[in-house]
Amino acid sequence: MPKEWNVRVNCKKKKGFSTRQLTKIAMMIAFVSAMSYVRIPLPFSEASVTGQTLAVNIIALLLTPKEAFVTMLCYWLLGLVGVPVFGGMAGPGKLFGPGGGYFMAFMPAVVLIGMFRGKQYKLSQYIVVTVLVGILVIDVIGFVWLKFVTGMTWESALIVGLVAFVPLDVVKCIIASIVVKPLQRALRVIENTK
Repeated sequence: MPKEWNVRVNCKKKKGFSTRQLTKIAMMIAFVSAMSYVRIPLPFSEASVTGQTLAVNIIALLLTPKEAFVTMLCYWLLGLVGVPVFGGMAGPGKLFGPGGGYFMAFMPAVVLIGMFRGKQYKLSQYIVVTVLVGILVIDVIGFVWLKFVTGMTWESALIVGLVAFVPLDVVKCIIASIVVKPLQRALRVIENTK
């Protein structure tokens, strides 16, 4: 073969997402959007208890950290541009209002949960990680944001923006850790079918 024909072909693996990964991400965006409609308003707080944190925990336990981050970023951006993915609400006013810190905290929370959950399913580890990492990141960022946006005292913000949410958030972490096992199995079956 002549020298000029000896062309090197760069066969590096693409760094983007596969069609299956994009499908999972789209399904998870729809899931967290639907779960945002499950809400319990708290009469003493600007924020509500929602199904979003349950969905966020499931996403973090089910997807890779990169897929989970992209899922939450897309969800956040959809809400920012006006798609009613936050329980029928959307827009900059919702994202940068009193409850906005919780929405922003979803992105680092899913990455950190995904990093610390381990490679294999283990219920106790999943519960510990979602409680200690997920609640810590989401609720602490959310309550700090709430304090600065509303001008509340630290004590008031702590009570209505953190303490009020922790008991139900722990329950949601336990539920997410339990239901993710059959979901992981189902995803593996789907991914292995051609």
